[in-house]
Amino acid sequence: MLQKDSESDIVDKKAIDPHHWVSRYADYLYSYAASRIKDQNLARDLVQDTFLAALERREKFEGRSSEKTWLTSILRNKLIDVYRSRSSGFDTHGVHTDINVPDEDFFNQDNGHWNDRHRPAELGIETHDALENKEFERILKACMNKLPALWLSVFSMKHIDEERSELICKQLKISSSNFWVIIHRSKVSLRSCLQKNWI
Repeated sequence: MLQKDSESDIVDKKAIDPHHWVSRYADYLYSYAASRIKDQNLARDLVQDTFLAALERREKFEGRSSEKTWLTSILRNKLIDVYRSRSSGFDTHGVHTDINVPDEDFFNQDNGHWNDRHRPAELGIETHDALENKEFERILKACMNKLPALWLSVFSMKHIDEERSELICKQLKISSSNFWVIIHRSKVSLRSCLQKNWI
């Protein structure tokens, strides 16, 4: 999710300085992209594309946000293009919502939360300090990288970028029922992977 700018971060549109973008924002933008896609080389390319696009559009920068937020927004749109291109290669009609699928009852259909009998075991990360544990983050990222590209795209947009479900469906051109099946199966897959590798 994009951070809100403080008044001190918002700059005059004439004050943007492309000469310092790489030193100030490249690491942040790379980290942002790499946490959302599997391919580190593609993440680097997207950061470069972001800088080029920003150079081309710098006259359109209105100064209502910081350079960092503006660049992140451009990168985010480029990531959505990647998600869309990757999802277009999948047969989303093969993602079905048949009620006979055995794992459909993992989640409450009304609110999307785990049903009591399928609730995951505690992972030992319930305290604030444990959430900062680098080992857990490494395992979670490895588990996310095992997801199929479309699932990773949907899951990242929903749970990392906190996009609205309707917007994700529209941007990735998937139906609402396919979206919920993908989210469901992503959660089940991540739960299984985390229980196997973390507990």
